[in-house]
Amino acid sequence: MAFDQQTLAYLQEKANVMRQDIVKMVAEASSGHPGGSLSAADIVAVLYFNEMNIDANNAKDPNRDRFILSKGHASPVLYAALAEKGFFPREELMTFRKIDSRLQGHPSKKSLPGVEMSTGSLGQGLSAANGIAMAGKMDKLDYRVYAVIGDGEIQEGMIWEAAMAAGHYKLDNLTAFLDYNGLQIDGPVDDVLNPAPVDDKFRAFGWHVIIIDGHDMNQIDDAIQEAKQTKDKPTMIIAKTVKGKGVSYMENQVGWHGTAPNADQLKQALEELTGGKQND
Repeated sequence: MAFDQQTLAYLQEKANVMRQDIVKMVAEASSGHPGGSLSAADIVAVLYFNEMNIDANNAKDPNRDRFILSKGHASPVLYAALAEKGFFPREELMTFRKIDSRLQGHPSKKSLPGVEMSTGSLGQGLSAANGIAMAGKMDKLDYRVYAVIGDGEIQEGMIWEAAMAAGHYKLDNLTAFLDYNGLQIDGPVDDVLNPAPVDDKFRAFGWHVIIIDGHDMNQIDDAIQEAKQTKDKPTMIIAKTVKGKGVSYMENQVGWHGTAPNADQLKQALEELTGGKQND
């Protein structure tokens, strides 16, 4: 079911604010990974601002939904969402990757409220999501677990061990998004180590698979609702996305995987994202 216009506009605005925060953070730090953070912003916006049961004032609620950013180098998108949800002051975003900051280059659950799992070593986050989903079933809690993994990340063998385990244990409270933007640090994913056909591989491991446009919020939401209705299988949502989405000179450019914009590039990015109307 499609969002009404008011809800859709609200979610699009949240994603846009997150994209502004992403480029500001990375520019301020002169370090970070803007490309894959921007590509995941629409998925994260729908999860955090429409779907997940989370509350910054009750961050340890046993029945809260859990979000695992398996591709931890895309931490700016997670920090932008957490700040917008009130887990920490927005001004703290500008401490990203600085000495003694809680906003490390990769998320740390020890230092920042709202981070459910320390991630960054690629391949591990899906296994952590499995464990949290299994714990929920054992404890008879009805929370759901959402994970975002990268398309380059699925070249890691641990992903496929986790995929096999999730299917074996019928973790229908687990939904994973594959941020399929087609580019990784060394070039096109298909050239580095081609994982195709990804959908058939996950189906072979017992997953329900849905393929969507990862920037269409109605498709994102429809896939989430379909996953919630799927029984005895985890769901993999393969989201076709654009690396660097929202910033013209970053889109589909592998060089923006882990490069910070300079002052002029930041200005252009913010002008594009705000239509020339910037908010501090």
